[in-house]
Amino acid sequence: MDVFLMIRRHKTTIFTDAKESTTVYELKRIVEGILKRTPEDQRLYKDDQLLEDSKTLGDCGFTNQTARPQAPATVGLAFRINGMFSQCVLFTISEPQRNGNVLFFPSY
Repeated sequence: MDVFLMIRRHKTTIFTDAKESTTVYELKRIVEGILKRTPEDQRLYKDDQLLEDSKTLGDCGFTNQTARPQAPATVGLAFRINGMFSQCVLFTISEPQRNGNVLFFPSY
C-alpha cells in the first residue's frame, strides 16, 4: 500500500509517496535525488525516534491509515555537517487566519 510522507528539515519540506515495503535507506535515496545529500549523511526521524536504514516504512509505523494523501505523516530530516549530525529541527508551518469566511495569509 502507498504511504504519503512530508519530509521536513528547518524550512524545507518534501512531499513524497512510497510503498509500506520501502526501506528507510530507499527513502533516503529519494531524498538524495532531490537534495543531493548521500544517505550516509542523512538521518530520518519519526517522533524524535531515529529510523533504522534496514526497517521498512511499515515496520516504522507508516501505513495507509497513518500516512494518507490528505494527512501525510511527518518525517524529520537531519544532515551530517562537518562530521557531526545536526539536530532535527522543524519550523512551524504557518496557517492562514480566518476572519469569518475570508482567509487572511500572514505577511512576512
